[in-house]
Amino acid sequence: MQVKIGIIGGSGFYQIEGLSQIETIDIDTPFGKPSDTFIYGKLDEQAVVFLPRHGVGHPLLPSDINVRANIYALKTLGVEFVISVSAVGSLKQEIEPRHFVVPDQLYDHTKNRISTFFGDGLAAHISMAHPFCSQLSTLLYSAATEVGATVHNGGTYLCMEGPGFSTQAESNVYRQLGFDIIGMTAAPEAKLAREAEMCFTILACSTDYDCWHPEHDNVTTEMILDNLRTNVETSKQIVKNLVSKIPIGQRNCTCGNALQYAIATQTDKIPIAKRHQLKLLLDKYLV
Repeated sequence: MQVKIGIIGGSGFYQIEGLSQIETIDIDTPFGKPSDTFIYGKLDEQAVVFLPRHGVGHPLLPSDINVRANIYALKTLGVEFVISVSAVGSLKQEIEPRHFVVPDQLYDHTKNRISTFFGDGLAAHISMAHPFCSQLSTLLYSAATEVGATVHNGGTYLCMEGPGFSTQAESNVYRQLGFDIIGMTAAPEAKLAREAEMCFTILACSTDYDCWHPEHDNVTTEMILDNLRTNVETSKQIVKNLVSKIPIGQRNCTCGNALQYAIATQTDKIPIAKRHQLKLLLDKYLV
């Protein structure tokens, strides 16, 4: 089965209504099992696959998500465009709870994540100057505005380790550094999607003002989930609208060739086991 569009659902976003011809797909990868079973279907006649990032019922902490398996499984299915839906906290007054953001920059503040397929005798260094696909992000912003969502175009997503939320000191420092939103999942997904040569964008759903705001200085899971439930239905409308806009077979960005000049290890020095493990990523360059 080959499908070009993958959707990763975040907290509260566990399914997509409107899918037809639904099938479930279980995939094993060289990096283990993905977060859950993939759901395949047609969304307005466009084939998509959906994966709940934290698993159905949300059993996985951000640091427990096997992102390598998730992204590699999407690559196995032929996915070229990845839409990530994520709950975030707002670090700016103008980004109110229940607003949306399509970020264009990323700051990785995680500590315990695996964010590369490489290593074990194979070195590669991808460009991450622009961590999200500008072509896909432009389409996402357009899709969000067309369904009437309040959406902010651009901004920096700070990816923290979690699972606890920020202290007030941390939140105030992040604001002083100019970050716009804060979440716990974007960094490894963006980096691994780039290594897998996928176009990747994020629909960030603002659920709270972190804890810097005087009226929101005690962020709770209950508060976040209440705002998230309000956002989920709009998120689904946005994603459905975006899927209809994606130009399958017309990638005009550089995401599809991200590894072309990134591999540093001489071909004859790459361990056979590693080359076999990453066959899906490497064959176009090493055959």
